[in-house]
Amino acid sequence: MLERGEKVLLIDRRGKRYLVTVSNREFHTDLGIIKLDELLEKDYGDTVTSHRGEEFRILKPDINDIIAKMKRGPQIVHPKDAGIIIAYAGISPGDTVIEAGAGSGALTIFLANIVGPNGRVISYEVREDHAEIARRNVEFAGFSDRVTIKLKDIYEGIDEERADHIVLDLPQPENVLPHAVEVLRPGGYFVAYTPCTNQVHRFFQAFQDYREHFYRPRVVEVLVREQEVKKECMRPKTTMLAHTGYLTFIRKL
Repeated sequence: MLERGEKVLLIDRRGKRYLVTVSNREFHTDLGIIKLDELLEKDYGDTVTSHRGEEFRILKPDINDIIAKMKRGPQIVHPKDAGIIIAYAGISPGDTVIEAGAGSGALTIFLANIVGPNGRVISYEVREDHAEIARRNVEFAGFSDRVTIKLKDIYEGIDEERADHIVLDLPQPENVLPHAVEVLRPGGYFVAYTPCTNQVHRFFQAFQDYREHFYRPRVVEVLVREQEVKKECMRPKTTMLAHTGYLTFIRKL
């Protein structure tokens, strides 16, 4: 049975999603009012009915549901890029990840979900308004136990003595290279997310001074094209999620 304070996903007959918290409040939709305390008698897979007789399916929300419903401020790192960052860097449960450029906290939440309760994500952010949005979203996701948001410029240095990985969403990631040499463990990854080609080129120019400390530089771009499947035909959709940024990976020796 569901418990008070638990987040659940409600899906109506149209496929519209609602992320709610089990409580004694009422939740209002255009398909009627749902008494959220009725969820205490339910489990995942059950349905709950509004006062208009409309049924809503109850599901356990995943990390993508939470990020889709969180408060937005600055542009987020998309799941397609976050997934490749996690996969290519081999970020795992129990890891300590230093992040910079928290923004709205979407990538922070993806990382926190992967490192688990025994891992840590320390996120540096220079703007107080962005840091506050990220903190609220991390709390909304339930990851305050493993995430620290720091109001500090990572270009000026890294406080932590050791990290398994460093992940940056910053205009000039090359400014963090000298700090990464001191902090990043051997085998750990330095990852930079940059939207523009000139940023990648500038990073690689600066990287030449640090080649002895890293190996296997790699730059990728992730494009997602969904398929339209019909009874008589399958074809690519006419729209796609194309360029959002370049991902640069280097590994510490």
